[in-house]
Order: sequence, then C-alpha cells, then structure tokens
Amino acid sequence: MYRDLSVFTGNSHRALAKSVCEFIDVPLGKAEVFEFANENIFVKINQVVREHDVFVIQPFCSPVNKSIMELLIMLDALKRASAGRITAVIPYFAYGRTDKKDQPRVPITARLLADMITVAGAKRVLTLDLHAGQVQGFFSIPVDELTASYMLGHHFQQRRLKDIVVVSADIGFAKKARNFAERLRAPLAIIEKRRFGNSGTSESVTVIGEVRGKTALIVDDEIDSGGSMVGAAKVLKEQGVTEVYATAVHGVLSGTAAQRIQESEIKELVVTDTIRLDPPKLIPKIHQISVAPLLGEAIRRIHTGTSVGSIYGE
Repeated sequence: MYRDLSVFTGNSHRALAKSVCEFIDVPLGKAEVFEFANENIFVKINQVVREHDVFVIQPFCSPVNKSIMELLIMLDALKRASAGRITAVIPYFAYGRTDKKDQPRVPITARLLADMITVAGAKRVLTLDLHAGQVQGFFSIPVDELTASYMLGHHFQQRRLKDIVVVSADIGFAKKARNFAERLRAPLAIIEKRRFGNSGTSESVTVIGEVRGKTALIVDDEIDSGGSMVGAAKVLKEQGVTEVYATAVHGVLSGTAAQRIQESEIKELVVTDTIRLDPPKLIPKIHQISVAPLLGEAIRRIHTGTSVGSIYGE
C-alpha cells in the first residue's frame, strides 16, 4: 500500500481536476507549471510526494502539443521526486485516430505517445473512451479505460424522448452505438459516409435503417469539426426525422464547430467535460455533463486496490 493520495494537474483543464479533488475530498497538489518566454515548459512540485500514490490529471486538449509536453515533464518531475506510483489520468487522449499505418510512410503517433508517457515515469494510465480500443495495447503498463456512455445514456433516459432511434455517426462506431441503443431500448440506424483524404472532411451519403417519423439521437465518441454530425443531421431531416439530438463523449469542437452546431438541424448536443470548453464554445445548444465523479471513483478504487471494472454496477 502506498502512502498518501496526491492529485496534480497541468494547465489544460484545471476546473476538471478541482472537481475530481472535491469528489474524493483531497486537496489539489501544489505545483508550478508554466512556460518561459522561449516556450520552454517548467515544472516544480511544491510539496513532498515521496512514496505517495500520485495521479496527474491532464486531458490532451487545446493547445494539444503543449498539454502533452506539460504532462510528460510533470511525470518526470514526480519520478525524480521519488513518488511511489504515478498514474497519468488522461480524460481525452489526442492522436487516438493515428492508431495504425493505413498509408505509406506515415507514423503511428498513438503508439509513440504511449512510449513517451511510459518513459516519462507513468506506472499506469487512466483514460476515457479511446477512439480505438487497440491503443490500450500500445502501453506496456496497465491501462484502465472508462466509458462515459452510461452517463450519457442516463441523461437521455431522463429526457424521455418519444420514438427515439439511435443513429451511429458512421459504420466504424456501429458496435458502440448498438450498445448505446440497447441501454435506451431503441432501434439502431447507421449513417454511411465517405472521407476525403487527410483533410478530415467527409460527406454523409445515406441512412441505413428506418428513421422516418422518429426522434434521432446521433452518437459518436468525439465531435471535432462538426461536419460529419451536421451533415448527418441534415440527411436525417431529409429522411423524415422529426427532431435531431446528438451526443459525443469528447467535445473537441475545433475551429468554427460550435457555430456550425448552433446553425444546424441539431436541437441539442450533449458532451462531457473531458475537454475544456472556453466561453465562445459554450453555445445554447451545447450541454456538458461532468465526468469528475466517474474519474474520482476510479481514482479512489485504484488507490485502495479495489475493482475498477465493477464501477458501473454491472
């Protein structure tokens, strides 16, 4: 058993880290994490962590590469301060889409990140809803992958939408969407779409399944530019859907995505707070659900050596 439980964070999402600390009733660790004028990042841990069970909460949100470097340097600082065990808590794992070599002469960046996190000093990783499940296997240390789908499903159960059909944003997400549909006891439909090169753009082509006259709920693991989800909503409306709702675990919302959602056929977009949303992105149509209780409970169980797998009560 390790000594005291300590929780630290960088600058990517301090509000989430504070909420997690409030849930588990521990103070947020004292640390300086800042950038010099030359863009070099400096970290100093301002409390004793020798033999402590340390958790560093740092989602890889914008600016993504700075968030990654902050985490790596914090892990190194804690390792050199003789922390007993260091867990990297990464609510949103960026570069998760780069999980295989699907073109000539391209990297597998997700694997590179896994190696860097391990070398920096992490002894285990806690994350949520990876874009690709195989990313867990890129680590040589234990990885606990939580899912926020139960929380999102519960939200829509409480909304009691009528004649609901769950719509997978693409074929690749169909299996997870099916599980989501089963929790809501709703039928499943799938959007078939095509992507164009490496630009991140796509075009919604057709709907597989019966949606006419129903309330559609589009589900995906993350929403980035918003193009796919907005395109899917438009196609669903053309197919006779009465209302369109959407949900995703990670609200990346790059560029003008929030404005695109606001002007779209989508009535409400529900995301979690794995990624910090600054005021320009907090538009009326976007509703955030906090994952702090989920992360806090997982941290408590890891610290006490109890099951994380049974966290959902199933």
